[in-house]
Amino acid sequence: MLRDLILKNRSYRRFYQNEKITEEQLLQWIDLGRLSASGRNAQPIKYIVSFSEQKNALIFSTLAWAGFLTDWAGPVEGERPAAYIVQVLDTDIANQFFCDDGIAAQSILLGAVESGFGGCIFRSINKPVLRELLQIPPKFEIINVIALGKPLEMVVLEPIHDGNFKYWRDENQVHHVPKRSLSEIVLSI
Repeated sequence: MLRDLILKNRSYRRFYQNEKITEEQLLQWIDLGRLSASGRNAQPIKYIVSFSEQKNALIFSTLAWAGFLTDWAGPVEGERPAAYIVQVLDTDIANQFFCDDGIAAQSILLGAVESGFGGCIFRSINKPVLRELLQIPPKFEIINVIALGKPLEMVVLEPIHDGNFKYWRDENQVHHVPKRSLSEIVLSI
């Protein structure tokens, strides 16, 4: 069950943009992040949600979509995310977020996958522009943006060949993601 969710939880970058996500769904997924572990239990991460076309367009304009796909600028209109969640650090609570962002983001994405959606975590963000566009107060440090929607693309996991870990797309737009083997990542020390 959990393994199936993890296998379906890929970094999707193309979506059925017309498949809407409601504020209620976003809040349910954020609640999974809220209930997850937090370093020192400080819980310093806050969330900004977007599910309107206008706000989504602002966020979209600040993201770099796929570093290894150098000939692709990101999803075209009609294939863009239906919603976003911006993770921010509330610096009034803490000056660091440890690994809380990853724990919460994974919980959010697993909730989305369980509901038939998917997403992608972005840290390659034009943060000054995003801050200005969304009028984010200075006390909030932008950490990640999670793009969400109904996945349009197929993602296939495959073994790494010749040390090449770069993801790629084939002529049918199937997204291939090389993964290291279990025996390669478990050290016998």
